[in-house]
Amino acid sequence: MSIKKNKVMVIGAGYVGLSISVMLAQRNELTIVDIDQEKISLINNRKSPIKDDGISDLLLNEELSIKGIIPGNENFESFDFVILATPTDFNEVTKTFDTSVLEEIIEKILKTSFKGLIVIKSTIPIGFTKRISKKYDTDKISFSPEFLREGSALLDNQNPSRIIIGGPNKNKNQEFMEMIKDSISSENSPPCFYMKADEAEAVKLFSNSFLAMRVSFFNELDSFSMENKLNTHEIIQGVSCDPRIGNHYNNPSFGYGGYCLPKDTKQLLSSFGDVPQNIFSSIIASNQTRKELIVNSILERNIRRIGVYRLNMKQNSDNFRESATLDILDMLKDRVASIVIYEPLIKESTFKEYAIIKDIEIFKEKADLIITNRFNIDLEDVKWKVFTRDIFNKD
Repeated sequence: MSIKKNKVMVIGAGYVGLSISVMLAQRNELTIVDIDQEKISLINNRKSPIKDDGISDLLLNEELSIKGIIPGNENFESFDFVILATPTDFNEVTKTFDTSVLEEIIEKILKTSFKGLIVIKSTIPIGFTKRISKKYDTDKISFSPEFLREGSALLDNQNPSRIIIGGPNKNKNQEFMEMIKDSISSENSPPCFYMKADEAEAVKLFSNSFLAMRVSFFNELDSFSMENKLNTHEIIQGVSCDPRIGNHYNNPSFGYGGYCLPKDTKQLLSSFGDVPQNIFSSIIASNQTRKELIVNSILERNIRRIGVYRLNMKQNSDNFRESATLDILDMLKDRVASIVIYEPLIKESTFKEYAIIKDIEIFKEKADLIITNRFNIDLEDVKWKVFTRDIFNKD
């Protein structure tokens, strides 16, 4: 049964913000805010500014109540919910997420006569919601973690594995939960959890850190196999048949990367403070060790010109933020004679100091060795000179 139509504002038009916006806009009145005028123009012309087939399809073919605006005329008082989905980068100096933008927005909202609920979707340190709520003496702030994959953000929003919200305002939290449940796929009935905000924040960081640990486990399995000339494919298949382990998220790589896992593992480690732990510091160290092993394996080949095929982490991703391949590239700098890159996402002729080759055939001809985190059919005819640890040809 459909619930009442809400007025919803989403601040931030990245993967998180845009995917939840188009989903909610099917049954609610949605306004999305972003500082990038180009993104807003694309959204208002029913075009997706990010690569996600589901988002593109909904914007183009469905009747959505959605409009994009730039900051400056938000009129927060007229909205039932304001969802915050702005980036929170990890500050290597302070060893915590930079929540300054979030805090500025929250202060701006609370200075008005806003009577709705602020729902934070951005990943934040454990205790942030409680701290900021105490600062402004308000019960209008909750945290609801997202669990999305780049390239399938809308699909994951429509088919969530669980829905979680944490915060003190039980009535508003329930209204938000009902709105989400009313908007997801009718075939899906995920478990729903109401908890304290800091518990919801912990769920997010521990979930992503577990995924990073799993990636690191199979990467170290592959490192052992490489050094001992064993068949990684056979070992992983044998290990993954155990239902307690499962045949998923087990494909080796150059290291975990992307926007979430590197920063979330660091934030969780920082949150431990004086609490005894060994696993979480080891996850971060393992990822660095893996990248060093990959670099050494490349250098052992004594190749003059290395070609880097794609900088993105996943085949269906349209960005390469915090990609492990970027780290590999930096570690190879000044240690090989020449590096060229094939990356369609880059429109310029160079990236850093490296030449960008636009033509895939010229790229394959010029490179003596091609390194890629994920294999692609583009490289099938030169498979003999490709270095990858993509064993199963999947993300």
